[in-house]
Amino acid sequence: MKNGIHPDYNPVVFVDANTGKEFITRSTKSSAEKKVIDGVEYGVVTLEITSDTHPFWTGKQHRVDTAGRIDQFNKRFAGDGKLNIAGAKRKTRRVAAKKSEEAEEK
Repeated sequence: MKNGIHPDYNPVVFVDANTGKEFITRSTKSSAEKKVIDGVEYGVVTLEITSDTHPFWTGKQHRVDTAGRIDQFNKRFAGDGKLNIAGAKRKTRRVAAKKSEEAEEK
């Protein structure tokens, strides 16, 4: 590695602001606040959300159904477990070309 182009990599303790749980690691993030743990001086970085309080990791996550999108999807593709392609509102180039040809013939 070239000297002078990389940030300093220091021991850091990340602290969850809600629970107080501490995560000891190394990081380029620095802090003026210091804490000594087992004779090693760590910079203290306080975080609002960590794996200790994030809804995904705590199992308290829930889906927000905005405008009934999940119901719309289930209605469109409901049935025997196979995708209901006819329910999808998508035109292919062939279908659009056939419709324009039929309109020209009339």
